[in-house]
Amino acid sequence: MTWRTETQIRDSNKGGIVNDYTGQLVDTIRRLHDCEATYLETVPVIETFQGQTVWEGEVEVFDIRGHPKAKRAYAWSHLTGEDNKSRRYVAVLELPPVDSAQMAVRAAVAAEIHDAREKSRKGGAT
Repeated sequence: MTWRTETQIRDSNKGGIVNDYTGQLVDTIRRLHDCEATYLETVPVIETFQGQTVWEGEVEVFDIRGHPKAKRAYAWSHLTGEDNKSRRYVAVLELPPVDSAQMAVRAAVAAEIHDAREKSRKGGAT
């Protein structure tokens, strides 16, 4: 599984940094995975854990070109950081075990939980 994120600070005075959401996701896929992407569809996803919703939103699905193994990518963004002033862009390649938008979200959520636990375990050191 390959997933990466990119965080950008949102300019609250201008209402946000992204004018073309799909275009921003294509750029994110290009930067993070070094391949070209073409929008395919939007898939609603609700991810739950132990009966609690841990993520809910829409995942954009892209056909990709230029990657040696993956033919598809899943991408989305969400607000993060202090007072939700940053936006995190997530792009997950369709590589086993990821075979759907739901699995892409599941993999990204699990990785973020793992990263947060590691950071906490190390006392917040980077």
